[in-house]
Amino acid sequence: MQRRDFIQALGAGALLGTGLAACGRAPANSDQPGAAAKQQTFEWRMVTTWPPNFPGLGTGANKLAELIGELSGGRLRIKVYGAGELIPAFEAFDAVAGGSAELAHGAAYYWKGKTEAAQFFAAVPFGFNAQEMNAWLYYGGGLDLWRELYAPFG
Repeated sequence: MQRRDFIQALGAGALLGTGLAACGRAPANSDQPGAAAKQQTFEWRMVTTWPPNFPGLGTGANKLAELIGELSGGRLRIKVYGAGELIPAFEAFDAVAGGSAELAHGAAYYWKGKTEAAQFFAAVPFGFNAQEMNAWLYYGGGLDLWRELYAPFG
């Protein structure tokens, strides 16, 4: 397995696990726990800061949507909207915070105007490589800090 594929699958798995944990609960009156969740499908909107099918970044959003669909067994389908198709590029953060989209694909440094520390959760020249960023997020407390930073925005 290529390193890039592994990182994408790891990120998609984490995102999928969080999304399914939030969405996949059976109703309290269900006779079989999880029975309703197994049959139900979800269609989410992903807005991006990239033009539609933009090489690299835009196609990465499309690949992530495909992976989520595959890893969920087709229960979670993601429709990707490039910048300007559903909302302007730099309104992706607000679209998710406001509930008009479930996912956004962009770079955290775009949200510096909303919260100064957001830029530390994106690629920084001469900063962490992918493995170091994942180590900090998952083993160094970075993900907890990120959640705390975004909490006021829902």
